[in-house]
Amino acid sequence: MSKVLIIGACGQIGSELTFKLREIHGAENVIASDISHSNLDIVNSGIFEIVDAQDYSSVKTCVEKHKIDTVYLMAAMLSATGEKYPMKAWDLNMNSLFHILNLAKETLIKKIFWPSSIAVFGPTTPRDNTPQHTVMEPTTVYGITKQVGERWCEYYYKKYNVDVRSIRYPGIISWKTLPGGGTTDYAVEIYHKAILEKQYQCFLSENTKLPMMFMDDAINATINIMQAPSDTITIRSSYNLAAISFTPRQIAEAIKAHITEFAISYAPDFRQEIANSWPRSINDSSARTDWKWRHTYDLQSMTKEMISQLKQKYATSSEELS
Repeated sequence: MSKVLIIGACGQIGSELTFKLREIHGAENVIASDISHSNLDIVNSGIFEIVDAQDYSSVKTCVEKHKIDTVYLMAAMLSATGEKYPMKAWDLNMNSLFHILNLAKETLIKKIFWPSSIAVFGPTTPRDNTPQHTVMEPTTVYGITKQVGERWCEYYYKKYNVDVRSIRYPGIISWKTLPGGGTTDYAVEIYHKAILEKQYQCFLSENTKLPMMFMDDAINATINIMQAPSDTITIRSSYNLAAISFTPRQIAEAIKAHITEFAISYAPDFRQEIANSWPRSINDSSARTDWKWRHTYDLQSMTKEMISQLKQKYATSSEELS
């Protein structure tokens, strides 16, 4: 039975990935870790370790203690936060990756998942139907770390036969966790505000189209690529991944179909420039061919699920407080 370590398990994607992997492998075989006990649902749902992703000895100790063979490295500082703390973003995003790659090089672990992002692309990249192999000139610290990380992943695979797998996440939307400091997080905030306040001021302009994905699809893609036979993985930098693309105006219209009084306004800030450098849509044909990737949710079905789940969540919270 595989023994799995998730680094950054308390984060937006890491938390939901932890629960799903525990369903598959059993709670006793999936070790969650993070730098603090910031998500008690994760901490209390199985084995949990405090691990500093930037401290090689901390990571190695945990790997050896639990006889880990597979690592999901989900710890990272995202785009908007990274622009505020560029050196911290560089140190976290790069050091953590090197630690895991080197543990695999030393054969202490057998398989790695490391997520990249559409942030690897830049203003010179074709913005529509962005191809797998194209110009990549990222303009954010986050994007730079992901581009460099992709090159190191491919290098370690070719040089040391490290089985590392990666996908370029688009914006991820989930009702279970709060936004984590990314430019695409407006598409999470908007649902919370629609339910609680019936209005939302968006930090992007109304026609800013970006690639997005519902969390359930993102988790399935992550697990699918890791379960695929090694010889089907033809790209060892990172795979393009796509589901849906939409604008703030379009998501607002989808919400109005459920909450008719919802109103949206626009006040673009520094994140607008980041969004302008990213693709509007992604060509992910390589992922669909190599490991049979398929998405499930479109904008309408995602919106229906988000509103239904968040209404239930807030209703339960109100009952607990009363």
